[in-house]
Amino acid sequence: MARRVIWESLSGESPFLALIAPLPRGLALEKNALAGVRFRTERGHSKVHVRRIALLLLCGLPALTGLAGAAGPATSGEVFPFKVYKQTLDNGMRLVVIPYDSPGTLAFQIVMRTGSRDEVEPGHSGFAHFFEHMMFRGTERYSQAAYTDVIKRLGADANAFTTYDETIFHMVAPASQLPLIMDIESDRFKNLKYDQDAFRTESQAVLGEYNKNVSNPVQPMLEKLHDLAYEKHTYRHTTLGFVQDIKAMPNYYDYSIQFFNRFYRPENATLIVVGDVKPEDVFSLAKKYFGDWKKGYKPADIPVEPPQKERKTATLDWPNPTNPYVIMAYHTPAYSATAVDSAALDLIQELLFSESAPLYQDLVVKSQWVDFIQGGDSGNRDPGLFFILARVKSDALIPKVQETVNRYIQQLQTTPVDPKKLERIKSHQRYAFELSLDTPGNIAAQAAQSVAITGGGEAINQRFAAYQKVTPADIQRVSREIFKPANETVVTLAHKADAPAAQGKPGGASHD
Repeated sequence: MARRVIWESLSGESPFLALIAPLPRGLALEKNALAGVRFRTERGHSKVHVRRIALLLLCGLPALTGLAGAAGPATSGEVFPFKVYKQTLDNGMRLVVIPYDSPGTLAFQIVMRTGSRDEVEPGHSGFAHFFEHMMFRGTERYSQAAYTDVIKRLGADANAFTTYDETIFHMVAPASQLPLIMDIESDRFKNLKYDQDAFRTESQAVLGEYNKNVSNPVQPMLEKLHDLAYEKHTYRHTTLGFVQDIKAMPNYYDYSIQFFNRFYRPENATLIVVGDVKPEDVFSLAKKYFGDWKKGYKPADIPVEPPQKERKTATLDWPNPTNPYVIMAYHTPAYSATAVDSAALDLIQELLFSESAPLYQDLVVKSQWVDFIQGGDSGNRDPGLFFILARVKSDALIPKVQETVNRYIQQLQTTPVDPKKLERIKSHQRYAFELSLDTPGNIAAQAAQSVAITGGGEAINQRFAAYQKVTPADIQRVSREIFKPANETVVTLAHKADAPAAQGKPGGASHD
């Protein structure tokens, strides 16, 4: 799966999380770029103040080798080297424990496999992201202030983010405080409570967040892109939701209770603990604190998106001075850890958009027609999009940039990639990924992403095995299948001096 990157303002304000093409694995945060492949939103508590965790996922590649089987060491040749222990509570909640040599420290994550894709009822988009907010509102036992005070006293970082496919709550904290962490976390998942006033206040905060994010030109571009590219599937709206739904949200208190009771259930949840812990202690505490969480999950009936039959385009005017942007997107299959075609898309990403790639060198270094260009597959649970995003130096260069991108794509379609070059890319991906597994939080993030997208399983080893199967002929074939004119949606944005003030269009995501 493609790498996620978060753009964060230098002032520490909430980041605008948009889509940018994923970066090669192992690279650090890019402050000037927009985020990778899926909207996600984050809320944070630290021992001093609410803050951002700038990079949660070192890479979006699903990474959990031992979930589906008995615990044991990784075998020779596997890239995930840790023992994985798992158990399922009677109520269906899945538990994953990965002991790691991090004296006194653990990472604690709860994966809810509910994101904006689950928002199937018309007029009610945005509620998955809304509950990322509300889960910090407190319960009868631990009010919002009491919960925040506990986090401060622990010296912990607690945060959450929402994407199209999942909502993940994550924390790094002292391992000695695991019983207290189990207590406060289980309490809010089982007993979240808020009145209509709190509901309206938070829904207005979500609208304010949307209004702030829509001031970034890529936000309305992505909204328009998804609105064009999808006709039936709920990926048509981005994670914040359609703006008209956000504005109406304060009127849907009763619906919010229904949404929470439907999706925030143990059968839809996985607890992941990584670090200085003993599996038997984690399992015992989880049973004590989460064991009475009542079942009741009802999966959404997600509509199937029909194949796109013709090229779609849109042009947006932007009222403020900016270099123009172009986003090109192509429908892709749902993420699969084992499918060669899915793995080939990751390698195509590297062949086109790594800093050593001829396309990148041509547009960024030699001609300097773009400020940046990036691309990659979204890697969603359901069929997603391969995105290409560039910020162009002038309006007149937009057609030339598109022509150049298409020319290099055509080369992939017609000319076999040098096998040695392909093997170097595979090797780089493997070792960069291995180097990223250096903290409990990073390891837990890999496990969480695997659970969120695949539901569990030996995704990382399967994925790297799939990489090894990809041949130059596969690169050609997949390039031909994906990068077709009828499968393409293009949105451009440019500054027009007489354009009206920026207005929100369907979609969005970011979380303060």
